Amino acid sequence: MNDPVRAWHRLAGTCVLLDGFHALKHAVRFGAEVPVAVTADRRAALALAGELAPDVRDTLEALLSEVPRETYASLVPRPHPTAVAALAVRPSREAGLRSLARTPRSAPVVVLDQPRNLGNAGAVIRLAAGFGATGVVTTGTLDPWHPTVVRGGAGLHFATVVERLGVDELPRGPLFALDPEGEDIRGVKLPDDAVLAFGSERSGLSAALRARTDHLVALPMRPQVSSYNLATSVAMTLYHWSATGGAPVL
Repeated sequence: MNDPVRAWHRLAGTCVLLDGFHALKHAVRFGAEVPVAVTADRRAALALAGELAPDVRDTLEALLSEVPRETYASLVPRPHPTAVAALAVRPSREAGLRSLARTPRSAPVVVLDQPRNLGNAGAVIRLAAGFGATGVVTTGTLDPWHPTVVRGGAGLHFATVVERLGVDELPRGPLFALDPEGEDIRGVKLPDDAVLAFGSERSGLSAALRARTDHLVALPMRPQVSSYNLATSVAMTLYHWSATGGAPVL
């Protein structure tokens, strides 16, 4: 057994799986600590880095160890087309809570209230990172650092704060919750310190979160259409924030 594989087995239970080149690229770009990274084709991975991520190519060259394709496949739940995988140290909860509590905020916090779909949660984290949101908070039982969520987020968990909290632990700030009964969002200016809450894909807002809401707002939608996908709703809301005076981090 070679050293990277031994290190992988030692760390796999405590670290975050970065599944694929793009997840590793983003994690490194946003300062993740990556103790081990492997690939079945180092030359191809570094060529991809030179083409798509020259800013972190040298770091990836130092990190990546080549292993046989069969060994790589044995380390991950399902092989990624780029044949790259890595383990990263999860940011401390204490650091995440400090970042969420810091005021004044220059960008909203996104709250997913009792989400159910791992892929949707990952897509939301990717969106939030792209818009420069302060963080993504989930309530309920879904682990926002589940490997499927991290895969869906393409490693961008490290570009924003990602935590699971109780409704009574949410960051301070005016709480705007998306709900079909709310005011049309097109007439509302969302402040930079807003907490933007989205209900679960199946049942909407929980009673506990609705009781804490300061403003109910609704996305425009054609009659007889039941709902938008969760990630789509978050994207529309964050775009509305950015287009009406918000300042996404560029």
